[in-house]
Amino acid sequence: MSSLILELKQGESMILNGAVIRFKTRARLELNNHARFLFGKQIMQVEDAVTPARRVYFALQQAYIGPEEERVAALAGAKEAATAELAAAPEAEKAAWAALLSLIAAETGFEALKYARGMVRAEEKFKS
Repeated sequence: MSSLILELKQGESMILNGAVIRFKTRARLELNNHARFLFGKQIMQVEDAVTPARRVYFALQQAYIGPEEERVAALAGAKEAATAELAAAPEAEKAAWAALLSLIAAETGFEALKYARGMVRAEEKFKS
């Protein structure tokens, strides 16, 4: 079995299997089994979910690392929001929304989250 080593700075936060962890000192963690986690800039606050891609990212985040009882509803919300965005998107953006929907349908949580993060970055570039 392989392990994953994470190094986090003082003051950084991490969400591990739904629990928020804030590091008071610099820390090095070794994960030895499967865990759902996000840390640093990967974590989006609800008040930051103000654009289409950000809203879908936040829903996927909740589906990935939220409490077990909320994951199914969050995934359904992400799928519903992405479907609506696909229908309303300009032709140039339809392929990206369709690809994200495929990842969501395949229930590839972290892969869908990474793809949505890329869409957030693209959205931010477009605004600049």
